[in-house]
This record gives sequence, C-alpha cells and structure tokens, in this order.
Amino acid sequence: MNKLTFSRELRLLAPVQFKAVFEQPFRASTPQLTLLARENSLQNPRLGLTVAKKHLKRAHDRNRIKRIVRESFRLKQQQLPHYDFVFVAKAGIGKLSNAELFEILEKLWQRHIRLAQQTKQNQA
Repeated sequence: MNKLTFSRELRLLAPVQFKAVFEQPFRASTPQLTLLARENSLQNPRLGLTVAKKHLKRAHDRNRIKRIVRESFRLKQQQLPHYDFVFVAKAGIGKLSNAELFEILEKLWQRHIRLAQQTKQNQA
C-alpha cells in the first residue's frame, strides 16, 4: 500500500534547498504559476512553495493556493521523479478556482514526469 502523506522529509525547508533548485531548474509554466524542478539524491520527491504577498494580499488566499498545491503533490508523489520541486505563484493565480488549479497542476506534473524520462534516456 502506498503512503499518501506529506511528511517533513517531503518538504523543502531551508533556503539552501530552495537556492539549489533555483540555480539550474527544469521549468514548466503557465501564466499563473511556474513549477521548477531539479534532481535530488534522495529516494523521494520534495516540494517547496513560494506564494508572495505581492500577488495575493490576504493570508487566507495564499493559504488556499498552498493547500491545493500540497494536496496535488501528495496525491501525485508516487509517480513523480526524485526531484526537488518549487512552486512559484504569479499574478492572476487568485482568480483560478480550485478545480482549475488542480487541472493546471496535473498538466505540470505530467510535463515534469516526461522531462525526467527524456533526461534519463539522454543520459543512458
């Protein structure tokens, strides 16, 4: 049985971890968000979130976005490559409904899965 938790080891916590992803990431973007990824040496994917006050003024709006991204990651983590992911919110993300955000995230996860497979094939 697969564990579908979002424990501490599945999170990017330190600024150094975020910085490593920002250096040379694989990118998947939409007008409302960007999902950056970089391979890690662990046996599981990890997630970091950045939702700036600049784009969403109210804390409950930022928290809604983060909650949905975490839930999407939690449900998809078994299929994801062993990468560190950083979710970056852009202007206009607050206008998306929960269902629209889940749909966009699903497409971005699939894109990163394909990118990881292509990278693995190119290295072989």
